[in-house]
Amino acid sequence: MADLNDTQLLRYARNILLNDVDIAGQQSLLASRVVVVGAGGLGSPVLQYLAAAGVGQLILIDDDSVDETNLQRQVLFNEQQVGQAKVSAAKSNLQALNSGIEITTHQLRLTADNVEQLLQQSDLVIVGTDNIASRLVVNQYCREHKTPLVSGAAIGFSGQVTSFDFRQQQSPCLACVYPNTEENLSCAESGVLGPVVGTIGSVMAVEAIKLLLNIGQPLLKRLLVWDAMAMQWQTFEYGASASCRVCGEH
Repeated sequence: MADLNDTQLLRYARNILLNDVDIAGQQSLLASRVVVVGAGGLGSPVLQYLAAAGVGQLILIDDDSVDETNLQRQVLFNEQQVGQAKVSAAKSNLQALNSGIEITTHQLRLTADNVEQLLQQSDLVIVGTDNIASRLVVNQYCREHKTPLVSGAAIGFSGQVTSFDFRQQQSPCLACVYPNTEENLSCAESGVLGPVVGTIGSVMAVEAIKLLLNIGQPLLKRLLVWDAMAMQWQTFEYGASASCRVCGEH
């Protein structure tokens, strides 16, 4: 990996001061390629924190445009960007935050037909889209290619995060945790408090950095659930399901 120059040493000094990161960890972040599926309420804080942390390559996938109703929670965008493609608006703002990283955008919906092209050679994938079909496609790809995956969701006053490290044998998958995918609640239908997606997205960013650097204890086989109204966090353990339609014995 390339040595850090003086500008990078100064910019990422607070990361480097962390014993679990140090110079080697910052070099790893700068050499990492991360795909973020969904540039909305969860994607906003995820992208901002990963860009700020110096993840060297960010690939954004989203088929939507910035709407005025997004501004209540999608803090990556501003009023002047209403009507623009989310990926284009996101790229502009992220490059203003950190011009030293590479950002690639795809204004389309991730499907089984394009997943191989979009996620190839990724070190980690983060999924925060409301679209269940895209989530399941991402899960299938990551499992088959042994790519770590961070998943988050938020609705109303609550949210949840979990991670999967498919480099480990017998890792459960997203379909093990969410076997019933018929219900597809969206923020447009049910509402969501802005700081809730900000908090859950921030946790997702932490999980991504931990997995990229192989530090700490990621939320593997654990679902972290936050009830903002009660201000309570709960952790639920889960395992691989023999009846899982993706990785089980069917």
